[in-house]
Amino acid sequence: MEMGSDEKVGLMSGRFVWVKGLFAKLVEVANKTRALGKDDPRRVIHSLKLGLTLTIVSMLYYYKPLFANFGVSAMWAVITVVVVFEFSVGATLGKGLNRAFATLFAGALGAGAHHLAALSGHVGQPIITSIFVFLLACILTFMRFFPSIKAKYDYGMMIGILTFSFVSISGVGDDEILLLLQKRVSTIFLGVCVCVVISIFISPFWAGQDLHNRIALNIENLALFFEGYGSVEYFKTLQDREAKDDKSIQAYKSILKSSGIEDTLYNFARWEPGHGCFQFRHPWKQYLKIGALTYQCAFRIDALHRNLSSSSFQVSQEIQTQIQEPCMEMSMETGKALRQLVSSIREMTQPTLAEIHTNNSKAAAKKLKASLKSSRLWENCDLLTLIPAANVGTLLVDVVDITEKIAEAVQELASLAHFKAAKPADSAIQSEKEKLEPNIGVSFVTIPISSG
Repeated sequence: MEMGSDEKVGLMSGRFVWVKGLFAKLVEVANKTRALGKDDPRRVIHSLKLGLTLTIVSMLYYYKPLFANFGVSAMWAVITVVVVFEFSVGATLGKGLNRAFATLFAGALGAGAHHLAALSGHVGQPIITSIFVFLLACILTFMRFFPSIKAKYDYGMMIGILTFSFVSISGVGDDEILLLLQKRVSTIFLGVCVCVVISIFISPFWAGQDLHNRIALNIENLALFFEGYGSVEYFKTLQDREAKDDKSIQAYKSILKSSGIEDTLYNFARWEPGHGCFQFRHPWKQYLKIGALTYQCAFRIDALHRNLSSSSFQVSQEIQTQIQEPCMEMSMETGKALRQLVSSIREMTQPTLAEIHTNNSKAAAKKLKASLKSSRLWENCDLLTLIPAANVGTLLVDVVDITEKIAEAVQELASLAHFKAAKPADSAIQSEKEKLEPNIGVSFVTIPISSG
């Protein structure tokens, strides 16, 4: 009796532990789900939109006039919604048009190939059909390797191979093939149309808008480095630099970790119609140019940051005196130039003030180059303490050059996209501020001297 009682107690205890573990798992999943939705509420809206689209298309089975015309082929509309409906309008439109027109043209070619193969009789039909399938599959597969075709029509090529093979090798007659093709194309077009309408007219998410915002965010992350890690930090001790090594300083690393996203957004944005401030034939390709320059700048900043964070980075007081001021001015002006470019992109205005800061940073770069080439500096200083400072200065000059290229690319974007002119009053006020801010910034800086 006691053994039976102990077994029941053990069984109940095991069930309690299992239920407790299951409840903990459910709570964990619920917390992750809430965090995922809170991180980007558009994910919840997209899920609801997909559910609505699938529900509308599924009603084909319950609306007798439509079901009588399409029959079982109505399932293709449901399949189309599942594979075509994407997060952004551009992705949905591009994938939908690829699927619809690839099905139409490949189906027509498959019907023609089936008809020609049927003329050769029962013996020659399998041979002719196999030759047609082999040739089309080889041609379309090879075409998918072209970068321009792969970026925009890869999905269509794949659907074309599938549709051609499906139609050409079917064993039904020509009349039945045409009827089957008509039903399939009609249901696919219907599914694509419902996806596009829902995607555009119900809380649309534009890939072009995401690309525009992402480019601005990347430039802002570069500006954060110079704002949070100014050149005054170059001459602090290692402990002070590590204390300053916060998230705002390392924001540029998000650019290095997310390379390739701009290309994907660009491919989707090309499919989108004009919307909001982005008119038809908006220069989306210019964003890729800016993104590539931003990546190069982030790469150089990473090298600069690694040099500054190295325990071997030590500068003497004499070197500080020679290169401190141009380094500070370069960093300050570069950060301001990048910040002006961010404002220009987000507000879609001409980057008039960015050129002023870029010229100031270039002038400071010339001063730094002159200081590094000074014979007095090389004669009176130990090379082991001068080389690290010279390396940092060279990297900073390189960053200034890349910043100038970014400013030119943004200016070109503003010209191609017809950005509006900046307000004259705001420009005048800002210009007055720029005359005062550098002097104020330098006057109140104190520089801790590290051991040389």
